[in-house]
Amino acid sequence: MGETDLIIRRARETDLTDIIAMFAADEKGGHGDTTDPDAFEDYLKAFYVIDASQNENLFVAELGGEVVGTFELLFTRTLTGRGSLTMILEAVQTRPDMRGRGIGKAMVEYAVEEARRRDCRMAQLTSNVTRTDAHRFYERHGFEKSHAGFKMKLK
Repeated sequence: MGETDLIIRRARETDLTDIIAMFAADEKGGHGDTTDPDAFEDYLKAFYVIDASQNENLFVAELGGEVVGTFELLFTRTLTGRGSLTMILEAVQTRPDMRGRGIGKAMVEYAVEEARRRDCRMAQLTSNVTRTDAHRFYERHGFEKSHAGFKMKLK
């Protein structure tokens, strides 16, 4: 894959089937994602909310006309850091058969550049503790393990 062959762009409604399939194929994620047609409406509603937001952006990586990766950027302003803006990188997925081709690297670089463009103080992400390969990947791209994350499932 050449650098110029990969396109990173905002996701479109027509990309949802491909994005959902990547999430459903993720054995470590444990988010309950599924390609069951009965669940599509839930994804569609979420897509519309994300697409309408100025602080949430869903992207895809496209290669040869096919969606091969996805990620979401969330921007949040807090009073800490003198009211600075933080970019949160979420739901980074590369299609299983396309891993190891630099797609993840290109998506992370795009995300960090978008954070810089928006004058963010920080870029952050969380990653499942079982994803040790992903942790090494993020560290190679400048992220540091600096905080412990906590979650509480409500549903």
